[in-house]
Amino acid sequence: MRTISSIGVAVIALTSVQASAAFLGTAQSFGVLAGSTVTNTGLTSVSGNVGVWPGTAITGFPPGVVTNGTFHASDAVAQTAQADALSAFNALASMAPTTVLTGTDLGGLTLTPGVYFFASSAFLTGTLRLDAQGNPNALFVFQMGSTLISASNSSVLTINAADDCNVYWQVGSSATLGTDSAFQGNILANASITMNTRASLIGGRALALNGAVTLDSNIIEAGCLDIPAPGGIAAGFMALAVTGFGGRRRRA
Repeated sequence: MRTISSIGVAVIALTSVQASAAFLGTAQSFGVLAGSTVTNTGLTSVSGNVGVWPGTAITGFPPGVVTNGTFHASDAVAQTAQADALSAFNALASMAPTTVLTGTDLGGLTLTPGVYFFASSAFLTGTLRLDAQGNPNALFVFQMGSTLISASNSSVLTINAADDCNVYWQVGSSATLGTDSAFQGNILANASITMNTRASLIGGRALALNGAVTLDSNIIEAGCLDIPAPGGIAAGFMALAVTGFGGRRRRA
């Protein structure tokens, strides 16, 4: 197992709920947000709002279920959330990378807090460990020029006080989570997000700016669902210019 340490990541004292709210704005309240359609097959469970804008279609609920949220199909809430998601996407893309991982499979790595850059696609085969080294304020950002693809049965684990609310995947095109994969963090994809059968997304959300979110018997548990304060996203990005976050609780 390889450990890659990233140097020069400053931390500011925000709670994870405050930081997530400041960064994602109203998109924070969504477990799933799409640009064109949300399509579900099977007994998917989503914690958080489910929405689409400018598209109108949300299908497959039921049998899918939503808790701690409601549906927003082409309404003002979804429109605002998409605008905030786009701002967050651009903010993530503008962060200076601390480590370049182009061509490296994430499987088998243990990463410390930082901004990790892939010029094209990022692949996960096996297990990726995100090690906060005892700091619940740790921030992990992954920037992809094109796709994010996780293999079947792959997983992301947060360890040593890492908080999945503070994990961000900025995807230049589309994200695909393989069958039975166990993912963590917030996926912001410029195009689409596909979660294959029984894939899970814990402590984060699936936010597709322009394309569809396609679900199949998945579990999505959006962390840090508190409603953000007005104007938080701009203030949040100013704070994050030094690349830091706050923390809440998380598994050791």
